Amino acid sequence: MSSLGSEKKKLLLNVARRALIAAAEGRESLDDLPQEPELNQLAGAFVTLQLSNRLRGCIGQIVSDQPLVQVVARCARAAALEDARFAPVHPHEVAGIEIEISVLSPLVGITPECVEVGKHGLVVSRGWQRGVLLPQVAPELHLSALRFLEETCMKAGLDRDAWKDEETKIQAFTAEIFCESEFESGAARITSGTTPGYSSST
Repeated sequence: MSSLGSEKKKLLLNVARRALIAAAEGRESLDDLPQEPELNQLAGAFVTLQLSNRLRGCIGQIVSDQPLVQVVARCARAAALEDARFAPVHPHEVAGIEIEISVLSPLVGITPECVEVGKHGLVVSRGWQRGVLLPQVAPELHLSALRFLEETCMKAGLDRDAWKDEETKIQAFTAEIFCESEFESGAARITSGTTPGYSSST
């Protein structure tokens, strides 16, 4: 899908925060989602929650047959409640959580020598085993392209050098990544209660 403008990014972040709040407060999933055409294109996405600059949850959907805005709402809720690495998010944590969204491009096959650090996210799979790492992981952890491949293999539960095996499938994607702190200078972050309704933007 085409690049999202600032207003559409803010709408998606707003949806993700409302979904986070609802999840933490034990309320139902969102049903009043914005209807802008750009947000209703089919696309995969990841929602990452950070608390005190540490990961608090991350859930995504790589390939989607649902609108992007629905994927973001569902993944935000799942990141709050269903990431097996963490306890569910409690209401008192919500105000301190920063939300990051990664909107994914379609998957394409890639050869190891073409992997670019900071540009590509990776999916490594063999049989039922699959590992995924987002594009931002490699630069954040100062990984080389080779180490990034190895880490994705290990995320799949495979040997570090499984990428050399011809039975291992390596796919890449790019992501449009944005977070709440990019837009907070003009408005306070919503932390609880009812969110104002959406308005169409041009």
